[in-house]
Amino acid sequence: MERKGNDGATARVEVSVGVLPKSGVQIAAGIIRIGDLIPRYEIVRREHYSRKGYQREPSQVRVNKLRDALERRQVDLPTAVLLNMRTFDERENLIQEGKRWILVLGPQLFVVDGQHRVEALKALYESLPDGHERWEDFEIPFVCMLGATETQEMEQFYVVNSNAKSVPTALAYDLLKQMAESSPDLMESMQEQNTDWKVRGEGLAERLAKESSVWKGRIRFPRESSAGTTISNSGMTNSLKPLLSHPYLSQITTDNQVKIIDAYWEGMRRVIPDAFRDPEGYSIQKAVGVNALHSLLTTVLELVRARNASVLDPDEYADVLREALTELEETTPNGDKVTGADFWRAAPDGAAGLFSSNAGRRVLIARVKQRLPKIKVI
Repeated sequence: MERKGNDGATARVEVSVGVLPKSGVQIAAGIIRIGDLIPRYEIVRREHYSRKGYQREPSQVRVNKLRDALERRQVDLPTAVLLNMRTFDERENLIQEGKRWILVLGPQLFVVDGQHRVEALKALYESLPDGHERWEDFEIPFVCMLGATETQEMEQFYVVNSNAKSVPTALAYDLLKQMAESSPDLMESMQEQNTDWKVRGEGLAERLAKESSVWKGRIRFPRESSAGTTISNSGMTNSLKPLLSHPYLSQITTDNQVKIIDAYWEGMRRVIPDAFRDPEGYSIQKAVGVNALHSLLTTVLELVRARNASVLDPDEYADVLREALTELEETTPNGDKVTGADFWRAAPDGAAGLFSSNAGRRVLIARVKQRLPKIKVI
């Protein structure tokens, strides 16, 4: 158990009151000042061998990230933390004044859900030289169980966390790009954390879906039908990460990035056209193919540049990739040996699916690289 102390001051909070229907525990909901919460809160950590407590250890990375975002005024905390006042006397702690209910806070408020938010606020309140002055009146919404036992706290903790569902990555990237476009501060913060590739990658995925003859109608965005698509927007965005850190590609305009990626894929289509005529029947435009081939683009790009050729010409990419793509060979799960476009057929007729793991992808990339031309140094 972590005790956070109590300054002894009486705190009164206007609340709405209700009852949890299953357990019959009273609850109060309202807005609480950080100056009233921080001196009172306690977190009961899980002790495996004694079978006591229920809270996991906080992620200091998450706490620090949220603390920094709060200090910069980049985020709000609109969702309520869940607390419990174990020592509760209805006559002393819940007072009705006309139509208003007033909750008189006890000396202890146990955090059931929201520990990372509370820990981040504590860091601001107690660690900064002017933390008390700046953050004492900062308010967050809360729901407080009144007189619940530790077992009931544990039950609610389990319900909240076992039913929580993270935002799908595809939707998260879509929202992140929209937020970054309207918030320069967010984009600046992401650049500092080296995560701005997510926004730039999502932008490229959108452009490719609209402008590339190879990718039009193949990238699936949130709430779109999967019919005819081969990869999600998040899958495409993640595959672009190595490109967006490449010294050359990271410094050119988005327009030229789109043109280069499109020319690269068009070059592949000219070498093994059968693999692109039925995208759903082949793996080259699915995650296994896209991740491997985008990892190879930086190498192929340098080969084209070494020839003093145009990096926007699909024929140049076709020439560099021809031997590697046509001679790529493997045995399928059915025992058949396949090469070229047939290598990329969906299982069980093709072999690309054998390389879908991270280790497999590294092997696939190495095999293609072995068959690429060598750069001639003059």
